[in-house]
Amino acid sequence: MTATPLYRSRPSGFDIQPASQAEARRINDFIYLSEGLSNSYLITTPEGRVVVNTGMGFEAPIHKRNYDAIDESPLRYILLTQGHVDHVGGVDLMREAGTKLVAHARNQAHQADDARIASFRASRSAFAFADAIARAWTYIQEQVGGGIPAQSRPIPDITFKERHELELGALRMELIWTPGGETTDSMVIWLPDHGVCFTGNLFSALFGHFPNLVTVRGDRYREALGFIDSLETVLALEPELLLPGHHGPVAGKETIREELTRLRDAVRYVHDQTVRGMNHGKDVHSLMREIQLPPELEVGEGYGKVSWSVRAIWENYAGWFHHSSTTELYPVPASSVYGDWVELAGGADVVARRADEKLSSGEPLQAIHLAEAALRESPRNIAALEVMIRAHEQLERESENFWLTQWLRKQLAGLRSTLEAAESADSK
Repeated sequence: MTATPLYRSRPSGFDIQPASQAEARRINDFIYLSEGLSNSYLITTPEGRVVVNTGMGFEAPIHKRNYDAIDESPLRYILLTQGHVDHVGGVDLMREAGTKLVAHARNQAHQADDARIASFRASRSAFAFADAIARAWTYIQEQVGGGIPAQSRPIPDITFKERHELELGALRMELIWTPGGETTDSMVIWLPDHGVCFTGNLFSALFGHFPNLVTVRGDRYREALGFIDSLETVLALEPELLLPGHHGPVAGKETIREELTRLRDAVRYVHDQTVRGMNHGKDVHSLMREIQLPPELEVGEGYGKVSWSVRAIWENYAGWFHHSSTTELYPVPASSVYGDWVELAGGADVVARRADEKLSSGEPLQAIHLAEAALRESPRNIAALEVMIRAHEQLERESENFWLTQWLRKQLAGLRSTLEAAESADSK
């Protein structure tokens, strides 16, 4: 294994931004990259063009402009590495008469799944990307003009189950189903004559990081063993160049082999340790705290986290009932008796003081539990709000994970606003 994992030198989740490149980046003499909320690629051939993924609907004008500046020959194929909205959204704008849209046979089912809970998921992901998207809309209108295209929900012209081969201008393309990715319609695109593999988000959003087996925004659980199987599909190809769904290429057969082997072994280790703990009667929270990757299996945790994946693996096997309390089986959460706890403790101020003691002793999460109870009883308790803010600030300073950091920042904005209002009311 290489001494320094590649993820340390690659951009982070905070560098994922909507499409704004002035021009596409040349990868080689026939492949170009236009970055956005997910990467889009252009492949040129003597008989026409191929586009791999199209971004969100509002990003498509940038991708199209960048590609048309390189080659205006007919667009023969659009290939979708998965059915997520940031891959399919620009199809309608990109598509021309005669363009064939190609995806895995499960693509329509996945798009339907996304559409079914679109409002739910949008409300739970806006905090992470809303500001960047708002800036992007302004930029796109200034650069391209006209209205913002609607988000596509396209129907593929060609689908397949396991593998499918295409050829255009002597360029051979093999489409391979990799259901262990972010979606069950995930596929990779293999160019066997060039050693190039387009992987989309098979390895999650950030290459070299632990995959998102569960997402903060809300998705179905992803299976650790399925991920490993799909990763090994790519390993077996022995690619010389990987073109992932975010940020730049990963080059070099040996580097790719080392990185994918480390990632595979890291996921296997977490899976096996979780299952072992389950069989030995350990509770999920203990395993979330205890399972750590050994140094030789170091991967990033900038998008997914080991502790989150421990819980995802547990619940993927065993469901949501953890056999720790009868109340798990009823629709009455612990928060329903927060008021009673606070009253018995002597009031919100007393609980807030104990929360402050927990924070001072290096227990910010315990402090948040206590402060939340105090705030349920007294929503504008200044002492409890101050503890909540300081605890969240501490957690934010310690976080390198994109989703966790964005969540903490969202919480801090709300807490600071509430504190300001409480202090204003108290001063009157």
